[in-house]
Amino acid sequence: MPQTNTKLHRICNWKLCIGGAGFLLALFGLLCGMFWADLFTYGMGKEIALRPNSRVYESWKVPPLDLNLDIYFFNWTNPEDFKNQSIKPILQQLGPYRFSEKPDKVDIKWHPENYTVSYRKKSIFYFDAEGSNGSLDDQITILNAVALSASAKAKQWDALKRNMVDISLKMYDQPMAVTKSADELLFTGYQDDMIDIARAAPIFGDEVQVPFDRFGWFYTRNGSADLTGTFNVNTGVDDIHKIGQMHSWNFKTHTGFSESYCGMVNGSAGEFFPPNLKVGGSISLFSPDMCRSIPLDYTETVVVEGITGFKYSGGARSVDNGTLYPENKCFCGGECVASGVMNVSACRFGSPVFMSYPHFYNADPLYVNQAEGLKPNQKDHEFYMILEPNTGVALEVAARFQVNMLVEPINHMSFYEGVPRTFFPLIWFEQKVRISPEFAEELSAVPRILTIGHIVAGVTFAFGLILLCWHPAGYLISKWRGDLKPTSKKPKASSKVAPIPELSASYKKACEAEGQPEGSPLLTKPYLSNVKIVPNKQPALEKPSEYKS
Repeated sequence: MPQTNTKLHRICNWKLCIGGAGFLLALFGLLCGMFWADLFTYGMGKEIALRPNSRVYESWKVPPLDLNLDIYFFNWTNPEDFKNQSIKPILQQLGPYRFSEKPDKVDIKWHPENYTVSYRKKSIFYFDAEGSNGSLDDQITILNAVALSASAKAKQWDALKRNMVDISLKMYDQPMAVTKSADELLFTGYQDDMIDIARAAPIFGDEVQVPFDRFGWFYTRNGSADLTGTFNVNTGVDDIHKIGQMHSWNFKTHTGFSESYCGMVNGSAGEFFPPNLKVGGSISLFSPDMCRSIPLDYTETVVVEGITGFKYSGGARSVDNGTLYPENKCFCGGECVASGVMNVSACRFGSPVFMSYPHFYNADPLYVNQAEGLKPNQKDHEFYMILEPNTGVALEVAARFQVNMLVEPINHMSFYEGVPRTFFPLIWFEQKVRISPEFAEELSAVPRILTIGHIVAGVTFAFGLILLCWHPAGYLISKWRGDLKPTSKKPKASSKVAPIPELSASYKKACEAEGQPEGSPLLTKPYLSNVKIVPNKQPALEKPSEYKS
């Protein structure tokens, strides 16, 4: 008995160990499957968070990719007909004028107390003649942005100051349009008498702020770090989901150029985006040139260099002024117009500048119908970003914006009497970049690691579940098999049958006398074969009384 108990005890311990191991394996597989992506993100965050000696620091400071800036002009071919409201402006697109960009970040300061880093952006641009469709010497006719900016500024003044501006425009024979070289309109800039007057005339006081001595759409941008301001972004050390997100701009968390939440400094600075993106979400990009964030919404899932990415595009919501999306009304800036343009006048020193997508893509048709030569299409004019969803790394970016200026009649300004109210397209630019095949090969390991992790978690869970259920399942199967066996059995013939007594010789004679043969059917072999004869157990039958002597 003691040996039997010991053996039974060992079997129970063995079963308990297997069940316990199965439970632990199943639990580990389940938790690993549920939180593998989070564990991977946590480990990845330790590697890519911004630090002075982190793996991504150098590529963040000086991007290793080749960056190109393509610029297109709208050459105005009939400026003399502008005041004739029956004739639309005829625009001819010129370009691209391509510049290779070498960006860098300077004045970097780390702030470990709130996990942020401050810096300024500096870029050097080189003209790429081979990649351009035109020369920097090309003569281009474009709307006189200097005269228009001065007139728009005077719109808010009293009649006396407005008349002074109007007289200045006539005195210096300011035209409705100017013809300059592409180089002058871009980085070199050109001298204008109105700029000199505005900078020199003290009568306008602080109401006139002209920070430049020349005008050019990219004047002072080449090799300077002053134009785009000071960025302060999250490093992601405390939370990887905040890496690269704006904390403040020019030391403020509100731009002051838009009301309420529309003026909040938020979104990505352009280098990093949150990991673990979901289908159907949106991202945000902060633009210092527009002093605001631009929302981009998920549109589709695509494949770039063999890597699956989420495409986020600038749709109607990005350029709406409250017409389609009431929450965008605070972006109006005092000039609520039809959906399709963004009022950035306050950000551009009071000039009536309205940004849009090229050729008024995704805008109200009224903008396209204002001029001839505009042909919006998705392929050439869509603003989009394609991000790898697990890491937030950009696979492909096409940043495209167009600069427009509002031309309209201004009281007491004869220069703009009779002009049609027009959002006049001037210039648009595109910066497109795509991940290199070499970096794509490295990045492709990320989804593989996540897939392998989930497979291992699934196998571990299944194996643990098998061990956990092994003995209970065996017991149930054994019991089920036992229940299937028949419970009723054929009755066995009883061995206790009354013995047949031996017949006496006198009884046999009597039977013969009565005519009953000795081989009566009751005594035949078939009958007796089923009867067990037990001799000498019972007394012999006596003769019937009539046979007694």
